[in-house]
Amino acid sequence: MTAVAATSDQPTLAPSIPRQLFVDSGYVLLGLPLALTSFIVLVVGLAVGVGLVVTVIGLPIISGTLYAARGLADIERLRLPAVLHQPRIRPHYRLPEVGANAWRRIFVPMRDAQSWLDVAHGVLRLIVSVITFVVALVWWAAAVTGSLYWAYDWTLPRGEGDSDLAQLLGLGDSTTARIGLTTAIGVFFLITLPIVVRGCALLQASFARAMLTGVAEMRDRITVLEEQKRAAVSAEASALRRLERDIHDGPQQRLVRLAMDLSRARQQLASDPEAAGRTIDEAVTQTRDTLAELRALSRGIAPPVLVDRGLPSALAALAGRGLIPIELQVDPQLGTPGGRLDPAVENTAYFMVAEALTNVAKHSRATEASVALARQGSRLLVRVGDDGQGGAHLAKGHGLVGIADRVRAAGGELAVVSPVGGPTEIRAELPL
Repeated sequence: MTAVAATSDQPTLAPSIPRQLFVDSGYVLLGLPLALTSFIVLVVGLAVGVGLVVTVIGLPIISGTLYAARGLADIERLRLPAVLHQPRIRPHYRLPEVGANAWRRIFVPMRDAQSWLDVAHGVLRLIVSVITFVVALVWWAAAVTGSLYWAYDWTLPRGEGDSDLAQLLGLGDSTTARIGLTTAIGVFFLITLPIVVRGCALLQASFARAMLTGVAEMRDRITVLEEQKRAAVSAEASALRRLERDIHDGPQQRLVRLAMDLSRARQQLASDPEAAGRTIDEAVTQTRDTLAELRALSRGIAPPVLVDRGLPSALAALAGRGLIPIELQVDPQLGTPGGRLDPAVENTAYFMVAEALTNVAKHSRATEASVALARQGSRLLVRVGDDGQGGAHLAKGHGLVGIADRVRAAGGELAVVSPVGGPTEIRAELPL
């Protein structure tokens, strides 16, 4: 089986219509000779290999044909991003084991599913390429010759019995009717040329993508979902352990002391009412402290201000409780009723900022920090920076690992830039 695909190119912005027209035209017109080459090489290679397989010589020929199919498929994968405006995806083909002998290496491509898909594409692409080539060439020819007909009409010879299209349609046999009709037809083909050629290019490219990268994209998606699932489980487990530790070290200890104080006050009521009063006062203080700690813990679970008023207000409250000055920059659009994000995205962004600021307060020795949120297209960019001592990283055992797991579980990416000596910047991109 083929391993998971890997992306290597970044998607490009869609070019202008004239440029895209020439890109699509070049893709379609060049596709026919490439398809013809692939068809000849692969069909001949497979035919010879299968014919000679009984003599064992055919096996290396079949293996070589599969490697040739890989090379031809890679050429097509290089051409796809210009048409589809998507990153290039190349599957990781099955590789021979270390120390494998020659015969084992020969059989490696034969046991690789993607290699056979490459062969199928190399053989069948000729059908699609012929259709798209003919349509694109005819449209180009009609657009150019028709729209420029007025320039060369006088050079065309005409006999006495010749009939023009204008005459057949009942428009007369005048030069004006003939040139006007032909030019109008050419203009129609010229206007529809970008659409038709684009359709031909997309048809050819979509077929290539389905055969050459479809399985790889599916496996890549499955791998991403598995990683997100593992990250979500890890993040929730870490949050649960931290909550259990915080409850055990904080409110639970205070409640135990509160129970002891109330029991002592009960015993002191008869013998020493004043001591009982002081004990009750201490119990009241313990109750207030316990409530304060429970409120702090509840903010870590589901802060009400985040649910009720949205992410900007929750971050403003978070920055207001900071031990150092925190500069907050939030996209104004996020604060409008129609600009609120999905609750899962808001929770992830809030907890990412909260955990990052906690790390700043505990470890960075910073004198000031900054938080910035901006919405760019279909992604939310979150940045937390400080002027501390730096040295933060995503190594296991550090607080940033929990942030990375939570961001990855939401389908985002986390980056940490923290040279020794500072400053530190934590950036996250969350899909909306």
